[in-house]
Amino acid sequence: MAIPRAARTQRRTRIQEAKEEQILEAALDVFSVRGFRGSTIDQIAEVAGMSKPNLLYYFRTKEAMHRALIERVLETWLEPLKAFNADGDPQAEFKSYIRRKLEMARDFPRESRLFANEVLQGAPHVEDVLKGPLKELVDEKAEVIRSWARAGKILPCDPHHLIFAIWSTTQHYADFDVQVRSVLGPERDDERRFEEAALFLEALFVRGIIAGPRQPD
Repeated sequence: MAIPRAARTQRRTRIQEAKEEQILEAALDVFSVRGFRGSTIDQIAEVAGMSKPNLLYYFRTKEAMHRALIERVLETWLEPLKAFNADGDPQAEFKSYIRRKLEMARDFPRESRLFANEVLQGAPHVEDVLKGPLKELVDEKAEVIRSWARAGKILPCDPHHLIFAIWSTTQHYADFDVQVRSVLGPERDDERRFEEAALFLEALFVRGIIAGPRQPD
């Protein structure tokens, strides 16, 4: 876990916490647009509205800020997958997961682009997380999907590629937001656009994997 320098002090004040959040918000703005390599501490300090020495009191390096943001993003991003319930109804579980992922694409577009930029660069700062906690969680939920297939609740499928497909289709609405809005036009505002996307993706995935007798009309 990337711990801000001020967080290591015995008495961490509300002012320190607020400053850390101010810095991370600015870093998120910069990193999500410029990527890690194209971002500088000077740029982040300018967006944060503070001096470079003041910023460096809280985070000594650009890497520390980036790591803190990535870890926060992963914690938030993976929460819907953690909630995937083996005892639940597959239709309901997949629909809920798709909607929650779309809500995150709608509500956290900067975070999605930050993570996408990191992965496109080869994930140099979070490869350990991807190969460790992320892989463990995905493997665990893949076994849930396999158990549903063995029970005849869904059609046999490769669970890892199914999860990848849901990730790619839902996060598209954050990572390629400009393209989506340009193609759909201004009359399809955020609320309508995401509701249409949710209904389509629910139909696409649920009808594609639910076993015949359980498939909705």
